[in-house]
Amino acid sequence: MNTIPVRHIILIIEDEVSLRNALRDKFSREGFFVISANDGETGLSTALKEQPHVILLDVVMPKMDGISMLKKLRLENEWGKNVPVILLTNLGADDEKVMKEIKEDKSAYYLVKSDWPINDLIAKIREILS
Repeated sequence: MNTIPVRHIILIIEDEVSLRNALRDKFSREGFFVISANDGETGLSTALKEQPHVILLDVVMPKMDGISMLKKLRLENEWGKNVPVILLTNLGADDEKVMKEIKEDKSAYYLVKSDWPINDLIAKIREILS
């Protein structure tokens, strides 16, 4: 009996259009099913509705920042407490607010956008999903 491989669903929440499109295109070519949102409010509702396997979450966004969205996601339900989230930011690792959240959240990862080429990001997501 042949089984159809499961396509992992990735939610990209990023307000910078060019980066969101580049990530969407690259992850789609890599075999992921990609959904996206351009702010934290829309991202939270999309995450809860679609329940992706992993979330790429920008920290600095309009309407609701990534840290606030992550906190609300973690409070929502069992799925929200455990879904892997990769916080993408241009902020440095010395940003106390961001680092405090990461240290307290075992299912969250922190990556500085300029330090991670897209191929390395894909490898990190595959590692998290395996």
